[in-house]
Amino acid sequence: MEFTKNLARVSALALGIAGVLAYGDVHAAAFQLKENSVKAQGRAMAGAASAKGDASVVVNNPAVMSTFTERTLQADVTAIDLSYTFSGNGTAATGTPFQQPLTGGNGGDAGDVAAVPAASFILPLSGDFEYLTLGAMISAPFGLKTEYDAGWVGRYHALESDVKIIDLTLAASLELSDSFSIGAGLVYEHADVTLSQAVDFGTVICGQNPAACLTPGSPYGPQRNDGLAHVNGTDNGWGWIVGVNWRPSEKWSLGYSHRSEIDHELEGDGDFTVPPAVRTAFDANPLTRPLFLDGGALAKLTTPAVDTFSATYYATDRFTVMAEASRTDWTSLQEIRIEFDNPGQPDSAEEYNWAENWFYSIGGEYKFSDAFTFRAGVARDDSPVSRPYRTPRLPDQDRMWYSLGLTWALSEHFEINASYVKIDIVDTPEVDLTTSTRARLVGEFDGGADLYGVSMQYRF
Repeated sequence: MEFTKNLARVSALALGIAGVLAYGDVHAAAFQLKENSVKAQGRAMAGAASAKGDASVVVNNPAVMSTFTERTLQADVTAIDLSYTFSGNGTAATGTPFQQPLTGGNGGDAGDVAAVPAASFILPLSGDFEYLTLGAMISAPFGLKTEYDAGWVGRYHALESDVKIIDLTLAASLELSDSFSIGAGLVYEHADVTLSQAVDFGTVICGQNPAACLTPGSPYGPQRNDGLAHVNGTDNGWGWIVGVNWRPSEKWSLGYSHRSEIDHELEGDGDFTVPPAVRTAFDANPLTRPLFLDGGALAKLTTPAVDTFSATYYATDRFTVMAEASRTDWTSLQEIRIEFDNPGQPDSAEEYNWAENWFYSIGGEYKFSDAFTFRAGVARDDSPVSRPYRTPRLPDQDRMWYSLGLTWALSEHFEINASYVKIDIVDTPEVDLTTSTRARLVGEFDGGADLYGVSMQYRF
């Protein structure tokens, strides 16, 4: 019975739906993406929820939409050049008579170049509705992609992780006075997750029949019968955002926004590649026959709530200073429970125990002329992931942002923005974890990212 429970844990880990929370990017804590505004990126996102003239406020703080007097269309795209390399080793069948060093290379560079797009539109109304402003925006608040070489030393922990979460936000802003406005929006969110990893079926067979692993020339044993688990799951969910914007004087703009949690039930198919000899051995035992069969699975996922506090100070007609602090409540991710369509396969739960994290930034911009504005910023982004829960899918650690940006106003109505962000890891991310098949991986990651953004804005 204990062996059956262990196999259930192995199958849950192999299926990897829970891996959506163990996969992320290096440019925002956990798997959060902040790249919805090239202009804000140029100042390390400082003032994103309070500064005027950036249509991305539809999702950063809809209350600021009231400061727009013209219909505005904005399109942003950021190329993220992500790099992660591993150095370390490990053991297969750790703590058993069959223990041996893990084979394989370092996995290569797990990162890649990915594009994160965003598009927004703001529509100030007139006449009897002149105090009302409407907005719409498409953005990607979470996700990215990482992939390791097929035979790498950590293949039992992660191979491919591809997470795409896309939002459509419809918002409205109401100007209550010349200095105060409120805003609210409805968020429709689509999640699409694809994950894969190797499964050490040779070690699983050793747990079922130790004698088979001791037989000379036996095909059973650690790392002798690797299989593959691959899963894809999708879901749609609803959330909301609210915000306020207070402008106590011509020099100050203060903002606060709250984005709600969004609940998902990821439904998908788990596909298992099981070596023929292993499948035969499973089928011969009534306790293991139902396991590692292709079929449906479900996992609940809650994307976190986000609170943002923002300030913008227009020191002169040319110089502006911004600051921002945001809290992402990753405590919503304490456990992920996998439910299988296969009645012979018990539920399995994975612990995450993530904490909340804070992002702090300060930046500014200087208007050299009517045509050119330069901006810069720096930020500190704390990670919600502690060492016991760090995995190769997310070797997450605290990081620093260093940002530069430029606006070129080609006319009174049309402008182009560009930004560059360098992200450095503060401390070396270390991992020391063991899978249900007793594969232990120990080592560290060297990572970072370069962000290249470009956007255009047209005011009608």
